[in-house]
Amino acid sequence: MAKKETDKQTDLHKTSQESCVVESKILSEEKQDHATRAPLFELLESELGRPVVSYFTGFGEPVGMDDADADMLEDVLQKSDLTAGLALMISSPGGDGLSAERIVNLCRKYSGTGEYWSIVPGKAKSAATMVCLGSSKIIMGPTSELGPIDPQIPQISSQTHQPRYYSAYYLLESYRTLFDEATKTTGHLEPFLQQLSNYDTRDVRDWQASIDLSNDIAVRMLASGMLKGVDENAIKKKLSVFLTPERTKTHGRPIYSDEAVLCGLNVEIQEPHGVLWHNVYELYMRSSHFVTIHVAKCIESKNESFIMNSPRRGDHGD
Repeated sequence: MAKKETDKQTDLHKTSQESCVVESKILSEEKQDHATRAPLFELLESELGRPVVSYFTGFGEPVGMDDADADMLEDVLQKSDLTAGLALMISSPGGDGLSAERIVNLCRKYSGTGEYWSIVPGKAKSAATMVCLGSSKIIMGPTSELGPIDPQIPQISSQTHQPRYYSAYYLLESYRTLFDEATKTTGHLEPFLQQLSNYDTRDVRDWQASIDLSNDIAVRMLASGMLKGVDENAIKKKLSVFLTPERTKTHGRPIYSDEAVLCGLNVEIQEPHGVLWHNVYELYMRSSHFVTIHVAKCIESKNESFIMNSPRRGDHGD
């Protein structure tokens, strides 16, 4: 009898332990803990032959790429063995161009190979596209999106009286067109002067400076990386679809992999039903869900996870 009682207690203990494990798994899935994504980093590292670090920011959040992201990324890179190189999976609507330049420098300096690959599972727009341009190879799927890198300037809309972002190119073009028309007119100048009074020449100079800076960052990164050995003027010509809104017309318009290839970029287009892209897509969906529901930003590796909480939702996340 004593042995049966002991066996019964052992079985109950095992059942209790199994129940706790299952409950922990459920809670982890609900919160989307790092543990739910860590195995995918392992799989991708095995398939790519180099470690993977992910950099995700929410598309619906009032946050953008900034220097704090570079600090978080450096913390992850410091704790990673990057002897074999680095693959950076990036999903972001963009942000500060100078921060993008810093992130490119970090990835190159910490990578044991002196370069890194970028993986675009969904959208890497604006400054996030600049980070991809700094890589030695961009891995994309058939629906992955890059985007124009022309600077966006916040202005108060004359129609809605709400803040709205305008392309620095269009703002500069509208000022110069108006100014040229004013200098050529032989009639009344008052209508032109009235409209020109809405422009501050200091802003006009800043718009030009922001365009020059964006172009300089992109061209320098490509000249020292993916398009090394190509003349800088030739790079500008190749990259025109990214640098100006003349073809895309609007900042949010996608630039897909086939057009990126035509620009001379080193793009590896993945088969959507392949094993690699299956794992990329699962990590993308899990990470996107995490930054959409729980946090604003997330930078992770197989062992590390750094997050920034949403300013709108308060403290959420791991």
